[in-house]
Amino acid sequence: MSEQPRQDTAQVQAWLETNLSSTVTSIWRQPRWRPVWFAEVERNGVTQSLVVRGDRTDMPLIFPLRHEMTLQAMLHERDIPTPAVLGWIDEPMAYVMERVGGQQHFENTSDADRASAVDDYLQILARMHALDVEPFAAAGIMRAESPELSGLLGLRQYETVYRSTKNGPDPFIEFCLGWLRRNPPQSKGRESVICWDSGQFHNADGKIVAVLDLEIGHIGDPMMDLAAWRMRDTIVGYGDFPTLYARYEELSGTEIDIDALMRHHFAFTLTNQLALGQAVRRPNVDTDLMTNMQWCYETNLFATEALAEILQVELPTVDEPQVREGRASTPVEHMATVLKSLSVGDGAVDDEFLKYRLRALFREARHAARAIEIGDQVSNHDLDDLHQLLGHRPADWFTGEAELEAFVLADAETGTYDEELLELFHKRNLRAHQLLGPPGSAMATHLPIQTFR
Repeated sequence: MSEQPRQDTAQVQAWLETNLSSTVTSIWRQPRWRPVWFAEVERNGVTQSLVVRGDRTDMPLIFPLRHEMTLQAMLHERDIPTPAVLGWIDEPMAYVMERVGGQQHFENTSDADRASAVDDYLQILARMHALDVEPFAAAGIMRAESPELSGLLGLRQYETVYRSTKNGPDPFIEFCLGWLRRNPPQSKGRESVICWDSGQFHNADGKIVAVLDLEIGHIGDPMMDLAAWRMRDTIVGYGDFPTLYARYEELSGTEIDIDALMRHHFAFTLTNQLALGQAVRRPNVDTDLMTNMQWCYETNLFATEALAEILQVELPTVDEPQVREGRASTPVEHMATVLKSLSVGDGAVDDEFLKYRLRALFREARHAARAIEIGDQVSNHDLDDLHQLLGHRPADWFTGEAELEAFVLADAETGTYDEELLELFHKRNLRAHQLLGPPGSAMATHLPIQTFR
């Protein structure tokens, strides 16, 4: 672990011992892209497990970290199962909570327990959505100017971060934002406390232990919670969504608004690219580049699939490029092999954080090897599509990005080329996904979302 993480860990330990009158018996930083620490402390002869959740390092938070902490604490006070908040740390910026048991997935879980846990979650959502929003607003939890605009605040927050950090052309996001400006989801005055990045919880024995990760929670349209967890369903598996929506209607007395759901779902698929596109183009030393790329490229495909369902457009496919060996293929593939040996298996390093970083670099090396094999073909196919759209072939792929963004912005007010651009972007997204890794690898495997129809 580098010096800064060690220093941050020491500061967290000192805060826990001073402010909680405790003795830290163990503390470790979670090996991941965001600073999170787990600690075991002794207080008055009792051992307690804690989590310390820090700020992001390669993107601004969409809502401030203290906003997240306040929302979590207020929900806990109102018997919504969230971890109890124990305090705020100024440096490194973080907040402290109790650690909960259970697991975040359904591995080794019976079908009956899975269904029971998801039903429990629906009951929690219905109770949360019925809470009075005024105390939350008074405590600083963000809400739109009026209930009729409640479904737009979240995406506006993302767009603000996107505009403030944009470091290169992003014609796909500009196309999607332009479409949503002309065709926004309508909340029809619905307004509730929402977690938005829904479907995140720990479960055990068919019950929800705690709702987790309220990073982008705020006061919004409750349909946003019902739409957003469709993406996470591809890796967790919650069940048949029409059945789940019918159960929510029964529990909440609120009718499901399918049109709003479809548009909220489309909007939510954009959040990775809006927040992390800049870090993919210009990563810093802490960036988990391949995780960010996989999130962005996978959810960009979700986005074109979602918009195609709204517009009832049949999407095109692309061929698998022919593999061509390059002069750098051998050293890059060797690099990937060495990095894998250091991060996985009997010969792996002992330090878990270093192992995580080596694993991330292994994925980067495999991406680089894949780019050597098919990168030129992918770029040429993208440029061929631009030739048909623009009437000329841009000089190179990067020039094409800028010219395509200019074309999209010129069409943003009218949407004259919506269907043509949707088909073009879907092919580009498919090709970008092909670059993530070898065919069949977890990185390059696309898992489509349940459709609405």
